[in-house]
Amino acid sequence: MNYRTLGKTGLKISEIGYGAWGIGNTGWRGADDEESIKALNKAIDLGLNFIDTALGYGNGHSERLIGQVLRERSETIYVSSKIPPKNLKWPAPAGISAEEAFPANHIISSTEESLRNLDIETIDVQQFHVWSDEWVNQGDWLKAIETLKAQGKIKHFGVSINDHQPENAIKLIETGLVDTVQVIYNIFEQSPEDKLFPACEKHNVGVIARVPLDEGGLTGNITPESQFDEDDFRSRYFNGERKAEVSNRVNKIAEDLNISIDDVAETALNYVLSHPAVSTVIPGMRSIRNVERNCKIGDGKGLSQEAVQKLKAHRWIRNFYQA
Repeated sequence: MNYRTLGKTGLKISEIGYGAWGIGNTGWRGADDEESIKALNKAIDLGLNFIDTALGYGNGHSERLIGQVLRERSETIYVSSKIPPKNLKWPAPAGISAEEAFPANHIISSTEESLRNLDIETIDVQQFHVWSDEWVNQGDWLKAIETLKAQGKIKHFGVSINDHQPENAIKLIETGLVDTVQVIYNIFEQSPEDKLFPACEKHNVGVIARVPLDEGGLTGNITPESQFDEDDFRSRYFNGERKAEVSNRVNKIAEDLNISIDDVAETALNYVLSHPAVSTVIPGMRSIRNVERNCKIGDGKGLSQEAVQKLKAHRWIRNFYQA
């Protein structure tokens, strides 16, 4: 496993991190706690040392599973979690005040709840689960973050940027107040390269890349015949003609790079890691098989520049999270 520095935090974290939304058993169907624990342990065995979770993943279920694993391991594992907005609005709508989304008392109580779930004394990176640059110089959220740092309950502060709004954190980055940002970045969603990543590199802000496989779209497993349970969010994400369109675009990627469909997921992860601003990529991994396949990619080798340039042509501007 290769390791990169997470911006100004100085933490040396694995190129492949563990995205723990799926093991919270909300939104995604099919997660099994016993298998999730095995997958987490296998990832650590393979050198992974960064886990990203959130209080909102299964109302703390994801955090509690991670805490169970951390109690049994002696390795240094860095954990990032997220505070849900008090108003429970994802993404943050324009015009919402900082006080409505992240008042100080909510930040502190949510962090303390996460610490109990994880059964640890300090969260390495605590993040807001949504962000709006309107909140810079608003509210008392910064005072809460400073208090939590002074108390040793968190080490570093970050934000998870709204879906497909990568430029809606640049103002915060320029203040110097934030240590990390988490953003959607993949072969289709390349827009963070335009303005966000240059700002992060200028201000030494660590980048946690989420949704590298487009919620499964870039695995090659989504076909026009794919079916999902009604309570699986992918039934909405890939509704209508979207499955056919995704499948068609993935086939074009495979043809363009002269690779098999089975190799698209590996290529997608390597594309994310090809950008120097990215500190880690956090695919969801609910099985040992996926852990083994994904962790193998974090070897520091990456894609050729020729392949990276070919993939630039596959940028696809759309937002499947919208109805």
